[in-house]
Amino acid sequence: MYHLVDGFYQLLAANERGHYPIPFLGVELGIWQGQYQNATLPWLRWWDCQGNLLLTGHERTEREHQRAEQERQRAERLAAQLRALGIEPEA
Repeated sequence: MYHLVDGFYQLLAANERGHYPIPFLGVELGIWQGQYQNATLPWLRWWDCQGNLLLTGHERTEREHQRAEQERQRAERLAAQLRALGIEPEA
């Protein structure tokens, strides 16, 4: 990866994670090995400056759906526990 400095391109060195920091954007660019769009390949991906992978829109949506399902299951368990105690949760 190169960075334009005073009209010349300079080769950037990777950091300890093997990513290329872009400080003015607060991100790093690097290669991630995994499945995306039904293909398992090395992909260019973005990370924050702490090394946390930034999720794609699809990944965020999928994670939100998983959290919502977990919350629904938790609510069902709690409602069942209340019913076992003779309390109707909807009342």
